[in-house]
Amino acid sequence: MAPVSKQYDYLVIGGGSGGLASARRASAMYGAKVGIIESGRLGGTCVNVGCVPKKVSWYAAAIAETLTEAKGYGFDIDVKGFDWPTFKTKRDKYIERLNGIYERNLKNDKVDYIAGHGRFVSRNEVEVTHNNGEKSTYGADKILIATGGYPSVPTDIPGAEYGITSDGFFELDQQPKKVVLVGAGYIAVELAGIFRALASETHLMIRHDNFLRSFDPMVQEVIGKRYEEDMGMKIHRRSKQTKIEKDESTGKLRVHYEDSNGTGVLEDVDTLLWAIGRRPNTGDLALDKVGIGRNEKGHVIADDFQNTSVPNIFSLGDVSGKVELTPVAIAAGRRLSDRLFGGPKFAQAKLDYTNIPSVVFGHPEIGAIGLTQPEAVAKYGQDSLKIYKTTFTAMYYSMLDHKGPTAYKLICHGPEEKVVGLHTIGLGSAEMLQGFGVAVKMGATKQDFDNCVAIHPTSAEELVTLK
Repeated sequence: MAPVSKQYDYLVIGGGSGGLASARRASAMYGAKVGIIESGRLGGTCVNVGCVPKKVSWYAAAIAETLTEAKGYGFDIDVKGFDWPTFKTKRDKYIERLNGIYERNLKNDKVDYIAGHGRFVSRNEVEVTHNNGEKSTYGADKILIATGGYPSVPTDIPGAEYGITSDGFFELDQQPKKVVLVGAGYIAVELAGIFRALASETHLMIRHDNFLRSFDPMVQEVIGKRYEEDMGMKIHRRSKQTKIEKDESTGKLRVHYEDSNGTGVLEDVDTLLWAIGRRPNTGDLALDKVGIGRNEKGHVIADDFQNTSVPNIFSLGDVSGKVELTPVAIAAGRRLSDRLFGGPKFAQAKLDYTNIPSVVFGHPEIGAIGLTQPEAVAKYGQDSLKIYKTTFTAMYYSMLDHKGPTAYKLICHGPEEKVVGLHTIGLGSAEMLQGFGVAVKMGATKQDFDNCVAIHPTSAEELVTLK
């Protein structure tokens, strides 16, 4: 082992959203001596192969839908198609600019950027294999593990390696004419919506009868009908892939499967995308060497204060598996630095993991905060709940022959009717949820919603006029 080349107050392993937020706060606000280790591009999954390029792609899909609908508003538009290669080039350049901004921000905040891969050699030392092959060892009083996660690929399906993951989605140089996605979570639903809105033949294979099963049943029902009946997506329920074959002469895939209708084969598939979950990125950190506890799924075990089983080592974000959302990692990282370096007034600083708003950039968007109706019934009992819900057609569709869905639900508990769950699906749900999320987080009641004067004409006004 090389001698320690530099000593830090705080050493962060992982240059994703959570690690960057924690490192910058510790240095810029509290003057800690901080280093951050990252072998790939700064920004982690979210910036490079996640939220940011996904949202840009969603915008492209939304524009495609708008262009199709423009005739309903009197526009004579001849849409010739979507130029995927040009779009990808511009999207890649945007991400490259963000990478540069992140690096400049680290420099401005006096955080040392260590380009390489880190692994523990002791509880206070990390050996880094730099991207140029050289090795150095760095010491630190406190160390943060924020290495994120990576998408899973099946290990028990012959030919599974012919598929790609969400990472590979952003590497596609051409738009696939026929695509198969396997998965029922928000990644599968978002990417399937993008492909279909851009006119790819899209097959979504799910293990059960519905997708987005962690969301409220209302949301599941509305999005399922929208994707299948309105958008023409092929949904394969209760499906299982049995074998993947590749035609080496054409590059096309054959996906053998079983589903609720029996067995079948999808021929001439351009792209197969696995969206079946993510795993914590802990493989070669040598965590066992320093006694860091992990759960049965491999996530680093961390409490609500981000403490691991080793007193000076902390963990947050996807690698610890609490709530795998970028803003959660950022908030947790900042509060951790407040607690570690901010003095006595921040001694109990931690992220509150309850009532975290989340959205799905589907078609249409979905927004949710708090308990689903089944969760609320299980927690409080049906008799103590009052459910307010509505379905309607947003004004946008008044000029169009086809009508997109909108559905809202408030779940209220107790005699004061405290809002314990809010669920929306429809145009604008993502932006709308941020403000309503503040209200729910503050403990708003149905009366508080009623006391807010409606903004007319909007879809959001329906949430403050529910009867």
